[in-house]
Amino acid sequence: MIRFDKPVGSLLLLWPTLSALWIASDGRPPLTLLLIFIAGTVLMRSAGCALNDYADRHFDRHVQRTCARPLASGKLAPRQALVCAAALALIAFTLLLQLNALTRALSFAALFLAVSYPYTKRFFALPQAYLGIAFGFGIPMAFAAVQNQVPLVAWAMLAANMYWTMAYDTEYAIADREDDLNIGIRTSAMTFGADDVRAVMISYALFLTIYAVFGIALHFLWPFWLGWIGAGACAIYHCTLIRARDARRCLAAFRHNSWLGAILFGGIAAQFLV
Repeated sequence: MIRFDKPVGSLLLLWPTLSALWIASDGRPPLTLLLIFIAGTVLMRSAGCALNDYADRHFDRHVQRTCARPLASGKLAPRQALVCAAALALIAFTLLLQLNALTRALSFAALFLAVSYPYTKRFFALPQAYLGIAFGFGIPMAFAAVQNQVPLVAWAMLAANMYWTMAYDTEYAIADREDDLNIGIRTSAMTFGADDVRAVMISYALFLTIYAVFGIALHFLWPFWLGWIGAGACAIYHCTLIRARDARRCLAAFRHNSWLGAILFGGIAAQFLV
């Protein structure tokens, strides 16, 4: 239920959070903060999976890819999912107690986003955009933990993360489009329709453009730009995978985004070493 056997989700949260920690600390994040944010990312992603399965338990049983999930199949009771999510979130919050008041305050916004996201698929045409904010909220929290403030660059990174999530989760949604249409869930793949692949390309372009803008503003060095070029190459590769809208290739593109995030983070970390 918490997808511990599928780490790609945790990595998609972790890379932008680590990037924010490195930028906020000029490449020297304290070890304690690093461990807290890594553990907190894994814990909250796991709690989010439990909450998502609880919210979607009646839908998942009608989708071939998700019908075997513990709640959809009846192996676990809904109450067990809620208890699991609450326990994981509580452990994550105990870690945050070691951080400053601003970071703790932001954690409540992060929790609200995680709890409310699954329900946006009922009424919001672009739930992937909402997910992007939820997935990226470790960015302002990382800046708050290091600097006790949330500067403009943090919000720019959060906006970039929203577009990145729009790209990779639309790839995911394309694979599930027929099932989602049948059960009445809203996704960006349905909203964009025949322009879905173009929308993914535009989302990647906006994501990379924002990173380029603050990379210039912060006078980042050549390793960052190598990472940026590598991330762009990954995005182009993903667009070649999804252009035929084959479900397996779309899911492969989605999973490959963990490499895109790793390459971009690697460039950020390396430029501070230079």
